[in-house]
Amino acid sequence: MWSLIVAALSAFGVMFVAELGDKTQLLALGFGARYSLRTVAIGLALGYAAAGSIAAAVGGLLGSTLPERPIGLAAGALFLVFAALALKEEDAEEQHVVAARSVIVSIALTIAIAEMGDKTQLSTAALAARSNPVAVWVGATAGELAAGMVGAVAGQRIGTKFDPRTLRLASAVLFAVFGVVLIVTAW
Repeated sequence: MWSLIVAALSAFGVMFVAELGDKTQLLALGFGARYSLRTVAIGLALGYAAAGSIAAAVGGLLGSTLPERPIGLAAGALFLVFAALALKEEDAEEQHVVAARSVIVSIALTIAIAEMGDKTQLSTAALAARSNPVAVWVGATAGELAAGMVGAVAGQRIGTKFDPRTLRLASAVLFAVFGVVLIVTAW
């Protein structure tokens, strides 16, 4: 039992620190500026859990053979799509019509794809190879979610102080920069 707790806490600590300032934490900041913290938290949890489960299941056995180029290109393209969507002007009426489920799914997919082949996913795989994969998955997911929520809360604080058009433009630029960087580094 003690080894499971140690594995989970170790994974939590490693992932929390590794996620600080990472692209997904910055994405969480952008999501936090635009959507409710509850919606962002659910999306982040699903995205990090999905990416972490893949890493823990792989357990380091296939870590070096993941096709980095196609994943990088797909992630970059997805970020560019989100950049374009962030520029879309929404009036107050439309904001209420946007289903929370679609926002949650969008956040989860963005986070899960952004994490593919990332240092935290590879670290999760390496930790899972040496310890209990389920305990590592729980700890890693919790650590990434905690760091992501730091970004989301900061985004919410920023979001209340700036004009929504400025935030849309900043989100679009952030998504576009990450998209281009992912495509260029994958190429």
